[in-house]
Amino acid sequence: MDKYICIHGHFYQPPRENPWTGEIEKQESAAPYHDWNERITAECYDPNSHCEIFNGDGAKVKDQNNYAYTSFNFGPTLLSWMARNSKEAYEAIIHADAESMKNFNGHGSAIAQVYNHIIMPLANQRDKETQIIWGIKDFEHRFKRKPLGMWLAETAVDTATLELLAQHEIQFTILAPRQAKEIRKIGTEHWDSVAYEKVNPFRAYLCKLPSGKSIHLFFYDGPISQDIAFNNLLANGESFANRLLDVLFHGDAQVVHIATDGETYGHHHAFGNKALAYCLHHVNNNPHAKLTVYSEFLQKFPAEYEVRIFENSSWSCVHGVERWRSNCGCGSEGGGQQQWRDPLRRAMSWLVEKSAQVYEKQMKKYNVDPWEIRNCYIELILEHGIDDINAFFKNHFPKRLSNRHKNKILRLLDMQHQSLLMQTSCGWFFEEISRLEGVQVMAYARKCLELAQKFCFFSLEKQYCHILEEAQSNMEQYKNGADVYRQIVKKIPRS
Repeated sequence: MDKYICIHGHFYQPPRENPWTGEIEKQESAAPYHDWNERITAECYDPNSHCEIFNGDGAKVKDQNNYAYTSFNFGPTLLSWMARNSKEAYEAIIHADAESMKNFNGHGSAIAQVYNHIIMPLANQRDKETQIIWGIKDFEHRFKRKPLGMWLAETAVDTATLELLAQHEIQFTILAPRQAKEIRKIGTEHWDSVAYEKVNPFRAYLCKLPSGKSIHLFFYDGPISQDIAFNNLLANGESFANRLLDVLFHGDAQVVHIATDGETYGHHHAFGNKALAYCLHHVNNNPHAKLTVYSEFLQKFPAEYEVRIFENSSWSCVHGVERWRSNCGCGSEGGGQQQWRDPLRRAMSWLVEKSAQVYEKQMKKYNVDPWEIRNCYIELILEHGIDDINAFFKNHFPKRLSNRHKNKILRLLDMQHQSLLMQTSCGWFFEEISRLEGVQVMAYARKCLELAQKFCFFSLEKQYCHILEEAQSNMEQYKNGADVYRQIVKKIPRS
């Protein structure tokens, strides 16, 4: 068998917790549920873990955990919430990865994700590395194995990011077809352009990097993925399966693979989880193709072609990564201007650098590498009991510290945690700065400011708001981003 089908779901919600209480405030727009995490779990994440499959006569064939037959990634911050608030669905996801190894010759369905959905080409090198390290460590903590693949937020990519993935032994990532620039057969000299989505999506590609390292890239099938996400392909599970099977052709080993937001299967499309379940069942019982996951296919069929990418490209912005820093027009379906994106990006980037200066200066007093310590801080994010805190300081600091110094270091590390969270991509994605997503990243910024201010002699908040004054809102009640910050963010309850 050399014909394969792989369905990838990117399951993710932005972190929504109040930075001071650690809990999600009630979100009226998610009614009748308390918040959007709860609603989407009920509509998508949980139903996909136990789907009933019926035959043409209406008789039940089996119960199926869709995650065990697909490729998937879950955002670490979402899994953290699920582990606390939706334990049954969380455990079903973890179990599915173990179960999938039986289906795919020892290869698990799950791949990792950069920690909190930062647009990697817009992040500095330190933050890029921490996002990858935290994503890997979170994955290992939950799935009890090393990840072979990693999902990049919005599939946004540049060479520097691929270098770091390869450095941390990530074997592959998944990109959109328009992100491939040119290809050539390995061992030949001539490059062929595959711009404008002309790349053959049915194979793996090797991307050789300037450092001498390399990483494999898969470019998903664009038209089918679009039809799943935005058209009516999920209306019927058998039709969904046949659409995948129909593009298979005679000849070389090939994988038909698609990638969409996982929320497509049940939240964006009601009963999409059932269509997915029947599609998987139908393919599994078809003699012409077999379900697979990326790492299994890569092991069986090593790349024969190498590829070069378009720098600073992504899957949801035809302008590259402008959706997260400029008024590019993407996401403007609701009307209104998006010029606020640039000053919001500049405000956050300014605060990232200011908080980094504070952090580095204070941490060097303890004779440690500040950024190595930050990379290790994921240990305390995952497990933060008294014993875990004591072990952290014992393992990573050369001298015994007083409680006062430990508390100071924990505040500094929390400041850095907030500086990463405030860069979460969703704050720029939509048409208006005062939406939940923009307010959320500004809330993380406020917590970062509050922690950093303890070590500064001038008002960081004043300078931050000065930049936000340039971010013009589309809403009459808010003049600009600084107004949103003062009227909404500063009224968020604190512990």
